[in-house]
Amino acid sequence: MIKRIVTHPGSAHKDDFLACCVLIAEQPAPIQRRDPDAGDLDDPSIAVIDVGDRHEPANKNFDHHQFPRDHVPTCSLSLVLKDLGLYEDARSFCDWLETAEWFDCRGANATANWLGVKREIVSRMSSPIELSLLRRFASQTEHLPREPLWEIMKMIGHDLVDYLRGLRSRLDYIGEHSEVWQIKRESQSLIAVYLPRTSPLPDDPSMGLPRYIEEKGLATKAHAMIYPDRRGKGYGLCRYNDHPFMDFNRISSEPDVHFVHAAGFIAKTTATDSQRLQDLLLKSYSSSS
Repeated sequence: MIKRIVTHPGSAHKDDFLACCVLIAEQPAPIQRRDPDAGDLDDPSIAVIDVGDRHEPANKNFDHHQFPRDHVPTCSLSLVLKDLGLYEDARSFCDWLETAEWFDCRGANATANWLGVKREIVSRMSSPIELSLLRRFASQTEHLPREPLWEIMKMIGHDLVDYLRGLRSRLDYIGEHSEVWQIKRESQSLIAVYLPRTSPLPDDPSMGLPRYIEEKGLATKAHAMIYPDRRGKGYGLCRYNDHPFMDFNRISSEPDVHFVHAAGFIAKTTATDSQRLQDLLLKSYSSSS
């Protein structure tokens, strides 16, 4: 059990802030912003974050500053997520994580070069929410349970951990139940991922499908996704990754299609027969788009 979290004083950064968020979501402990002493570093009940020049998970020491300059960009959040067994999924599911690692380890200029954008673009990505939270975190030497900022940090940590664990469970569910349709008719050919209706039905039937498609290596091949409509007995049809060949406006006049978004990226149908669903997909497809 962690009885206390220690992180460095002075300016706060995204990695130490989020590392603390994740830790207090798992074990709600007070946070002290100060330099650690030898007793802190040797006590496994005290987590030392982003300071101390030690990476020793068994002693709950999570610093990266002692790593060589050419080490793969790794921040304190990375180390905490690895200790929880969540890092690989975080790298797969949190598109922002690798950028945060680069920014913390290499700085804004190197991160901009790595992203292939101008330096000023990085500054334009800053959020007043992030800036305010970091400033408030840095302004106190101690953060305690039931204080507003500590509770917000716990919420952030819970949301991140629940997202990662929930999405992994969701991907396993999709892998167990889904089908990859390769639909061919005359000159038309498309690939779609179909998730049938199950009981009980997940709260958000389409959640995780795009990530599943990426994991299956279908990101450059898939055209569409089909999943149970949570508001009806039929299905939702959605183009994958805004694929330009799919436009569901082409089926807006079909008798069993009751909704098509004006932008053509999604449709709802009362159809449940797989052959009919494939017909609707083909009618929505045109490689000349």
